[in-house]
Amino acid sequence: MAPAPSSYLVETDWLAQHLDAPDLVVLDGSWHLPTSGRNARAEYEQEHIPGALFFDIDEISDENSSLPHMLPSTVKFASRMKKMGIGDGMRIVVYDSVGVYSAARVWWTFRAMGHEDVAVLNGGLPKWKAEGRPVTSEPPPPRSPRHFTPRLNASLVRDLEDIKRIIESGSAQIADARSPGRFAGTEPEPRPGLRSGHIPGSRNVYYARLLNPDGTLKSPEELHRIFTEAGIDPTKPVVTTCGSGVTAAILSLGLALIGQPDAGLYDGSWSDWGREDAGTPVEQG
Repeated sequence: MAPAPSSYLVETDWLAQHLDAPDLVVLDGSWHLPTSGRNARAEYEQEHIPGALFFDIDEISDENSSLPHMLPSTVKFASRMKKMGIGDGMRIVVYDSVGVYSAARVWWTFRAMGHEDVAVLNGGLPKWKAEGRPVTSEPPPPRSPRHFTPRLNASLVRDLEDIKRIIESGSAQIADARSPGRFAGTEPEPRPGLRSGHIPGSRNVYYARLLNPDGTLKSPEELHRIFTEAGIDPTKPVVTTCGSGVTAAILSLGLALIGQPDAGLYDGSWSDWGREDAGTPVEQG
């Protein structure tokens, strides 16, 4: 049973009050596009919320896949969590250095591994700092290894064959989080070797539309309107997709907050479907 939707998002006030709770783990899930010139781990080492651990999206992934940061095996994930001292029964809060960005991917990863007690910090590190709350460069104190039991929630994960079946059957709506230009095929992809355009029948819900100027998520009422206006019915099955499975998770988080916590996420996203040798149909415009 999934927790109440609101429990997937926490505010900075709440985190400040619970920062020292023994069963709480705070994770910096920052990640940046390869073209950004930013190094998330180096930025974490310079400043982070006190006690926060760094969750490396590129390292905690399927090393056997040629696609970027694919969901790791349950065995690898459990091993990394044990090493980080993250065990069963812990409440996890994830933030990032943008606002609400890659933290949503970490949130989705924990849920895909069967851990539902996970939330994203609304507004992330920028809001935390803007409110004058503490940051540090001090490494977090060492944590003793803990047992983490992964239980893969396969309903949250979709692959290329799933998407082909969905297109044929119309069994789910497909929401693409990329920018309108990338969706239409008028803007180049940031990764080489990819075609331009979108999955046939998919709708464009640019992830940035879900966010306020301060990097916080818009209200549930506004989120509902944004999806509906894009042609997505949040009460019916939805699969989210993007460039490589990061911003799709922002759509999944937005859907969860308006009562659709079971949206599947196309893990390979356009890095998979858009490959020049994928043999998949592509629409433009």
